[in-house]
Amino acid sequence: MIVGAGIIGAACADALAAEGLAVTVVEREAIGSGATAAGMGHLVVMDDNPAELALTSYSLALWRQLAGADPAAHEYSGCGTLWIAADDEEMAAARTKQTILRAHGIPCEMLDAAALYAHERQLRPGLRGGLRVSGDAIVYPPKSAALLLARAQRRGAQVREGQVQAITSHGVLLADGSELHADRVLVANGSASVQLLPELPIWPKKGHIVITDRYPGLIRHQLVELGYIKSAHAASGDSVAFNLQPRPTGQLLIGSSRQFDAADKAVEPAILGRMLAHAASFVPALAGLNALRCWTGMRAASSDGLPLLGPHPSRPNVWLATGHEGLGITTSLASAQLLAAQMAGRPAQIPVTPYLPARFRQLGMQHA
Repeated sequence: MIVGAGIIGAACADALAAEGLAVTVVEREAIGSGATAAGMGHLVVMDDNPAELALTSYSLALWRQLAGADPAAHEYSGCGTLWIAADDEEMAAARTKQTILRAHGIPCEMLDAAALYAHERQLRPGLRGGLRVSGDAIVYPPKSAALLLARAQRRGAQVREGQVQAITSHGVLLADGSELHADRVLVANGSASVQLLPELPIWPKKGHIVITDRYPGLIRHQLVELGYIKSAHAASGDSVAFNLQPRPTGQLLIGSSRQFDAADKAVEPAILGRMLAHAASFVPALAGLNALRCWTGMRAASSDGLPLLGPHPSRPNVWLATGHEGLGITTSLASAQLLAAQMAGRPAQIPVTPYLPARFRQLGMQHA
């Protein structure tokens, strides 16, 4: 049984059903809602540590296989990522990133200032250059979640509407008082996982996103400042970073912000204003565009920046697929394959040890 039908839960349902396992997915809201619907859908190779690089690069290969046959169904676009370097220090960071990515067979190229502006003419003057990673892409996450879950259903999976109130020794207890029985319960509902398992080292990081009217061709790549890495992995405080995405519709998604200990999902004008002003400092034309809507979402952040994929170390028959933070869309397919391999008792394509929940035993992650 899987709790949650976002992109992680849907991918797990698909992978487990493909193994021939009996799968039931329980979701209280719409398929692909929650953080899945709130995210930008950026499929990006990240290299902050070897485990993150292994998981993201493996998952991007799986995304190319999944979306390659019908890109339009997933609103998949191989736009690539331009990591923008504002100064010499960030250019040095870009060269380091290039060395790491190339060592792992990931196509990328350094851009000097002239080459950067040849690719993206709307960037402000004075930037030093950047790194272009051509294999990165984007999808529309709610569509992908629905397609994965539909394929899981064709493989025999069932979907049940309901709110899981508690995990029992025999399955789950729903808010309406009914109990669903299962040999194993996979918790895949993001930041809400701590409501069922309060011992998890998971914290929500709130983020804002803005979508504009249609401006086809204004931006061609996903644009991310190299300073984003410091912001994305901050351990406290509010922060903003430049992240701009061209949608296949011609619209633009503008991000990003991160806030700790912000349980209210309401849009906050102060942090939103900071985020938009920062984005416009990289692409001045953004200040004159029409914004159609803004919203927030909650990223499920683990204390070490890696997801929890595998059996709970102290709750028998409870499994975890949570803690992906801002890489849930990117790593969903690989996460599902690692879980399927563990449940089926076969070797995985990459080592699973860095993602096992058992690594948190020393942090007091015990059965409450």
